[in-house]
Amino acid sequence: MPAIDLSDFLCLHYEEVNPAGAPPVLLLHGLGSAGGDWLLQFGPLARAGYRVLAPDMRGFGRSSAPPEVTVQAMAGDMALFLERMSAVPAHVVGISMGGTVAQQLALDHPEMVRRLVLVNTFARLRPQSLSDWLYFLARAVLARFIGPERQAEMVARRLFPHPDQQRLRENIVRRITQTNPCAYRSAMRSLMRFDTTGRLSELRMPVLVITGAEDTTVPPPVQRALAQGIPEARHVVVEGSGHGIIADNPDAFNRILLEFLAEG
Repeated sequence: MPAIDLSDFLCLHYEEVNPAGAPPVLLLHGLGSAGGDWLLQFGPLARAGYRVLAPDMRGFGRSSAPPEVTVQAMAGDMALFLERMSAVPAHVVGISMGGTVAQQLALDHPEMVRRLVLVNTFARLRPQSLSDWLYFLARAVLARFIGPERQAEMVARRLFPHPDQQRLRENIVRRITQTNPCAYRSAMRSLMRFDTTGRLSELRMPVLVITGAEDTTVPPPVQRALAQGIPEARHVVVEGSGHGIIADNPDAFNRILLEFLAEG
C-alpha cells in the first residue's frame, strides 16, 4: 500500500487502482473504516476507465494520527493529496463521515471537484428519536470508557443486522478496533458539530445523494433534507440497503454510481 507525506506529522496511506485511467475518482471512507473498504468498487470503476484513489484518512487505517482529527482537517488533507497526486479535478465520492469530508472539500475547493456523490451522509446530524439519542450516547460512552471492542460490536450490529451479514460485521469490528481510539473520538466529536446547512446552496457542481432505505445510522429524512438543500441535486433511494450500502448492495450501488459519473 503506497504512502505519501503530506506534512512533517502526517503520512497518508492510500489505494490506487488503474493509475493510467482518467478522470480520477476519490473515494472517502466512513468513521472507523479505511480506503480498502471500497474494494467492491475498485474493479467496476477501473473497468470503466477511471483512475481510483482511496486514501486512509488521518487517524484511520494505516495513516498517521495527528492530535486533531476533524472534518475540516481531513478535507484540507484531501485537497493537498489531490494536488500531490496530480488528480485535479476529480470525481469525489464519500460515504457517511466521508460524505461530510467530501462536502467540506467541495465547499472549500470547488475547482477540485468534477462531480460529487454523497452516500448515507448528512449536512447536520441530530438524533431524530429517543432510540437515536440512546444509540449515539451509547457509542460515545463505549468509545470513551469501555473500549473499542464493545463499541465496534454495537456499530456492526446496527450497520449489518441480517443473519447472512456476519462476514461484514466481522470486517467492520476489525477495522474499528484497529483505529487509533483518540482519533476515533476526535472524529466523532467533529461529526456531531458538523453543519453545512447554511452553505449547501454553494455546491454548484453536479451532485448525487444516494440513500440506503434501511439506514438506521443517518435516517433517510436527514439525507432527504441534504439533497433538498443542494441546487439541482439528484436523490436516489435504494431499497433493501442500509448504512453500509457499498458492501451490502454493491451491484445496485455501483450501477447508480457509474451511470452518474458517465454523464460528466
